[in-house]
Amino acid sequence: MGRLFGTDGVRGLANGDLTAKLALELAQAAASVLTKGRHADELRAKGQRPRAVIARDPRVSGDFLSAAVAAGLASSGIDVLDAGVLPTPAVALLVRDAELDFGVMISASHNTAPDNGIKFFSFGGTKLPDEVEDRIESFLGTQPLSPTGEGVGRISRFADAEDRYALALLKTLQISLKGLHIVLDCANGASAGVSPRVFQDAGAQVTVMGAEPDGVNINEGYGSTHPEQLQEAVVRLGADLGIAHDGDADRTLAVDHTGRLIDGDRLLAILALGMHSRGELRNNAVAVTVMSNLGLRRLLGDKGITVHDTKVGDRYVLEALQEHSLSLGGEQSGHIILADHQTTGDGILTGLHIASEMVRSGSTLADLADQMTVYPQVLVNVPDMNISGLEGNQAVADAVSAAEAELGDSGRVLLRPSGTEPLVRIMVEAASREDAERIAQDIAGVVRQELG
Repeated sequence: MGRLFGTDGVRGLANGDLTAKLALELAQAAASVLTKGRHADELRAKGQRPRAVIARDPRVSGDFLSAAVAAGLASSGIDVLDAGVLPTPAVALLVRDAELDFGVMISASHNTAPDNGIKFFSFGGTKLPDEVEDRIESFLGTQPLSPTGEGVGRISRFADAEDRYALALLKTLQISLKGLHIVLDCANGASAGVSPRVFQDAGAQVTVMGAEPDGVNINEGYGSTHPEQLQEAVVRLGADLGIAHDGDADRTLAVDHTGRLIDGDRLLAILALGMHSRGELRNNAVAVTVMSNLGLRRLLGDKGITVHDTKVGDRYVLEALQEHSLSLGGEQSGHIILADHQTTGDGILTGLHIASEMVRSGSTLADLADQMTVYPQVLVNVPDMNISGLEGNQAVADAVSAAEAELGDSGRVLLRPSGTEPLVRIMVEAASREDAERIAQDIAGVVRQELG
C-alpha cells in the first residue's frame, strides 16, 4: 500500500477512495496526533477541550465528509467550529487568528466535483510536514481517543469566520484599488462568496463569473484550470485585469488587458520586484520550486535577489520561507505565499497585491509581466519505468550532462522520479522550444532504454 497522504493531503474519488469511514478515522487519528502540543496541554489543565475548525469547498460530497470529520473529532474530545464553505487559506488564517489547535479543509482543490480531499493545518496555521502526516497515517486503525460523558466535544457554527477572513485580507492593503476594473473567476468554488466582496470593499469595480456553485460544477469550464472564458471577458469588457481562482482558492492566475494568461512565475516576479523596491523583501530573497522558469531566476538574479529552490508543493515553499526568514515564495501554478500575511498559498491575497502593484506603479499588468522573459519549457513524462534504478545510472547521467553542456547558461535540465507513479519526469528549458523539445526527447530515449 502506498502512502495515503499525497502532495497536498488525502485526495480521491468521494465515496469511492475517500469514504465517510476513512474521513472519520482520519479525523480520530489526527486528533490523537495534533493535540499533543503545549497549547492543548494548557487547555486541558484549565479544564477546557482542544478546538479545531472545519471548512469545505461547495462540492456536494463536502457535506457528508465534513460531517464525518466533525464526528471523528468530537468523539475524540475536540470542540469543532464549523466554518461552512470557505477557501482553504481561510482555514489557515482562522487557526492562527482564533488560536485553535488545528484546522481541517475538505477540498480536492482544482479537481472536478467527483473527487474530494482532506488536508490538515497545525497550530499556527501551517500545513503538516511529511513526518506528522506519517504519524497520523500510522494511527489509523488503532484505538482512538474515546472520552465519554462531558469529555466529548461539541460541534458549533463558526458564525463570523468569513468576516474574520475578509477583514484580515483587507488589512494587508495599504492602497485603494479604486479605478481598476477586475473580472473575477471564482471557479464555482469556495471563493464565490468572499472574493467578490473583498475586491469590492478594496475599491475595485468588479465583474464576477463562475460564482454560482451548485455542488457539481466546481472547476467545470471556469477557474485557473479553464481560463478561456475569463480571457475573453477581460478583452470584451475592456477590464484592467482578470483573476482566476481554483476550486479552493489557494492559488490564482491572472489575465492582462490583452487577454494573455499570466502564470505564477510572472506574478512572483511582479511581487518580488515591487517588494524589493520598497525594502519589504526580507533577506532580499524568494523561495520557488524547482519547476519555476529560468526567466524568473535570471530576472531576480539580475536585480540582486537570491532564489532558494524547494521541492514541488507550497508546504515546502513555506518550509524554505521559515528556514531563511523570507517574506515571499511560490509556485508556477499560482500558489504564492506572502509570509508577512499568510502561512499558505492564498489566491485572493495574491490577487489583491498584484492589483495593488498595478495601482502603485501606474502600469498595466502586461507591462509588469513583461519584465520577465519566459524561457520555453518542455515537460516529458516517461511512464512504466524502474525509477529505483534512476539514481546512479551512468548513461542517464551522461545524457543529462551532455544536454547541460549544450545549453550552457541559456537553459537547464531537471530530471526527477514521480513520488506517486512509476514514471520519470523530464523538464528542459532552452532559448527555443525546438531545442527544448529535441533535448527532452533525447533524454527520454535514454531513460526508456536504461530503465524500461
